[in-house]
Amino acid sequence: MSEIRDPQLWESGELKIEWVRHHMPLLEGLEKEFKETKPFKGLKVALSVHLEAKTAHLCEVLAEGGAEMYVTGSNPLSTQDDVAAALVHEGLNVFAVHGATPEEYEHGIRRVIECGPNIIIDDG
Repeated sequence: MSEIRDPQLWESGELKIEWVRHHMPLLEGLEKEFKETKPFKGLKVALSVHLEAKTAHLCEVLAEGGAEMYVTGSNPLSTQDDVAAALVHEGLNVFAVHGATPEEYEHGIRRVIECGPNIIIDDG
């Protein structure tokens, strides 16, 4: 279902996200709470953000809280393909590639909206 550049890049992206996990204490605390309480269980969450390690970790935390995640990049030039691949490897739905054409960029946004999200997070 996901549409990314190269799923084989996931290990590189995972290393970046792993570093972030140890340097974002607020998200670390929320992740522990969300694992137990599952506040987003049954909800679809759509994110349109600069897709890099820090925002990827936010996606992970929301997923730990039970959210079914649908992610796209808010800027085709800031999307990190290896990070996108890591999220897909974890089972999240990602529709983003670095250097996307305007048509590809809009397609990713449409794919995320088509999920019928309950919550939308968009960095503008």
